[in-house]
Amino acid sequence: MKQQILIIGAGFGGVWSALSAARLLDKHDRNDVEITVLAPQAELRIRPRFYEPDVHTMKAPLDDLFKAVGVKFVQGSAEEIDEKTKQVSYTNIAGTQGKLSYDRLVLAAGSKLNRPPLEGLEHAFDVDEIESATELETHIKALKDKPASAARNTVVVIGGGFTGIETATEMPARLRAALGDDADIRVVVIERAPQLGSALGDGIRPSIVEASEHLGIEWIVGATTASVDAGGVTLADGRRIESSTVIWTVGFRAHTLTEQVQGTRDHQGRLHVDQNLKVRGHADVYAAGDVAYAATDDQGNFAAMSCQHAIALGRYAGNNVAAELLGVEPIPYSQPKYVTCLDLGTWGAVFTEGWDRQVKLVKQEAKELKSQINSVWIYPPAADRAAALAAADPLIPVA
Repeated sequence: MKQQILIIGAGFGGVWSALSAARLLDKHDRNDVEITVLAPQAELRIRPRFYEPDVHTMKAPLDDLFKAVGVKFVQGSAEEIDEKTKQVSYTNIAGTQGKLSYDRLVLAAGSKLNRPPLEGLEHAFDVDEIESATELETHIKALKDKPASAARNTVVVIGGGFTGIETATEMPARLRAALGDDADIRVVVIERAPQLGSALGDGIRPSIVEASEHLGIEWIVGATTASVDAGGVTLADGRRIESSTVIWTVGFRAHTLTEQVQGTRDHQGRLHVDQNLKVRGHADVYAAGDVAYAATDDQGNFAAMSCQHAIALGRYAGNNVAAELLGVEPIPYSQPKYVTCLDLGTWGAVFTEGWDRQVKLVKQEAKELKSQINSVWIYPPAADRAAALAAADPLIPVA
């Protein structure tokens, strides 16, 4: 009977885990190990692009790719991990329950936007999932059918982190496309920190300031949201912003499946892993992508919840889970180079290198790089076996 590698999730971490495991099996000419990916859809959803328009196109099919490299796909949602029996229970699209056995498990279930029990938050949109981002897009396009008002023309983005900034800076163009170039639009970002761009550092802040001024984006800093309703947002200090479009972008947490695995977690719920990406304290469970709290280097830096890190984490996790079953040496995860490329709407973008975010490119040069990243680099390889396996080498630098 073949040994089983089971990978939960078909996001960046899951896809690249599968390809990398297949690569190592191919390299050693082994056909006694089967790789299975369990996920709700056989598609890689390009989540970093969900702030853009035409969000329904932001996905890449995986069926042909998985077939080309010999990976089995099971459509379903994982619900329970039983480490004693080494089985994962799931429910398929028809509602039928099933179980999959494993010899080694790679948990790559991703992360979810955190929606706290804030009054009226159900009225807020988000760009976390392709479905919710599509709802936002449909809503924006329909604004033209509403009577002109300040609320109709105003978008409030709650949260001034990476996602919030990219969402907000894209909004002026999206609103004008819906309402016309002469519309008196307003985009407001609500940020808890005392200054804009605090989470991204001093080096990148001047570009955010310049882009915001150019695009006419307002920032309300040092502020928290007390409630949301169908007509707008009320801040904790009593200020009121009338808006038909409120977007929540605050906080991400690892998938709740991580709570079924015993182990130490960080403040985002990510499981601590060792240098080979095995969950600490476990013999058979690895983690990749947004569920893994992994040291990228020996300088105290840890992987972020980003496709930049998820792709590399997947390559290493897949290689190492297969290496263990094959009895060959693993490759310790290492990703010392870190970059940031922040989209800033029609103003351009800003590209930085290093954890201290040293600015290297701004405006159009950075925008061209961002476009290349978003439209080419983060997509999976074509369904060509040799090319796909070659692309899954964990020693290929991501950034």
